[in-house]
Amino acid sequence: MRASVKRPPTPDAEIEPDREPSLQEIVHMKLMESGEKERVKDLLRERLVECGWKDEMKALCREFARKKGRNNVTVDDLINDITPKGRASVPDSVKAEMLQRIRSFLASIAL
Repeated sequence: MRASVKRPPTPDAEIEPDREPSLQEIVHMKLMESGEKERVKDLLRERLVECGWKDEMKALCREFARKKGRNNVTVDDLINDITPKGRASVPDSVKAEMLQRIRSFLASIAL
């Protein structure tokens, strides 16, 4: 099982071979196989830099480290504190653009 900061563990394919993949898993596989996932991630990074989101997150991280003391901050503390703020502060226009890009991709493969 693989785990993420805010998501439950993702089952490995070897553990549940008889189970049918969900629509979300199928979409993820198609995005990975085609290389579209990397292109969307690159576009997302670009848009977040353009709108100043990355600099805002950097400033939040620095402020958090200053408050806690530079030697008292762990990566887990930083992730737990900054992730909710980061997700909430992604501009709606960027979210809409990413969603449209994924929808266009799905339409192009007729899924």
